[in-house]
Amino acid sequence: MTPPRLYKTEAIVLRQRKLGEADRILTLHTPAHGKLDAKAKGVRKTTSRMSGHLQPLNRCMVQLARGRTMEVIAGCETLESFQRLRDDLDRLSRALYVAELADRFLPEGVESVATYRLLLETLRRLQSDADQDIVLRYYEMRLLDLSGFRPELARCLGCDQPLQPQQNFFAPAAGGTYCSSCGAGAAGSRTLSLNGLKVLRLLQRASYKETGRLSMPPALAQEVERHLRSYIVYMLERDVNAAAFVERLRREQQPLEV
Repeated sequence: MTPPRLYKTEAIVLRQRKLGEADRILTLHTPAHGKLDAKAKGVRKTTSRMSGHLQPLNRCMVQLARGRTMEVIAGCETLESFQRLRDDLDRLSRALYVAELADRFLPEGVESVATYRLLLETLRRLQSDADQDIVLRYYEMRLLDLSGFRPELARCLGCDQPLQPQQNFFAPAAGGTYCSSCGAGAAGSRTLSLNGLKVLRLLQRASYKETGRLSMPPALAQEVERHLRSYIVYMLERDVNAAAFVERLRREQQPLEV
């Protein structure tokens, strides 16, 4: 059966880039059609009625026309603009980070209702008064899981024995954890505290409702973030641009020492 030339879908705008003098190419995450690129003709003109509806992070309903090389946006309507994110640079930096991760990890044209729902729920949580860093850590771990990059946190990748409740090692290149005996000489491994392992396991197996009750001291929060960030960078084989933006804002907000 030939698919319809025109169809509608809900979508979240992950990013946009210029095309020619007046057009843009948008990268969209849709539930049924996965990640796809779509051309927005004339959207950079001041007279364009679609421009405000197609900003990055917007959740919108788009009408798409099938083209020879990519879809063309024939119409759109904003469903959620996430204005609170846009009004707060710190929240905005985190929202752009989660959108960039979705763009980097998701293949094109593969149905993914679960990752769409995860992204939407994460943007809504970033708008709320929830702990912003816990929201990010939960999103990172769940996206890794849904993308097929779930790190091994239960057994040693060297001897295949269950990890003991003690200091172990985390090795991104190996795909997870080593026990205290095997990890010392493993390439790229870093020490993983017992509490760090417990938090990573909770992020991996618990619901957001359970994870949201976490209260981590700064040192533990930094350790968990460091391990997840290093794992993500290794899996992507590149750094995440928005991560540096988040880190710079965090440093600027720290009180000066007297």
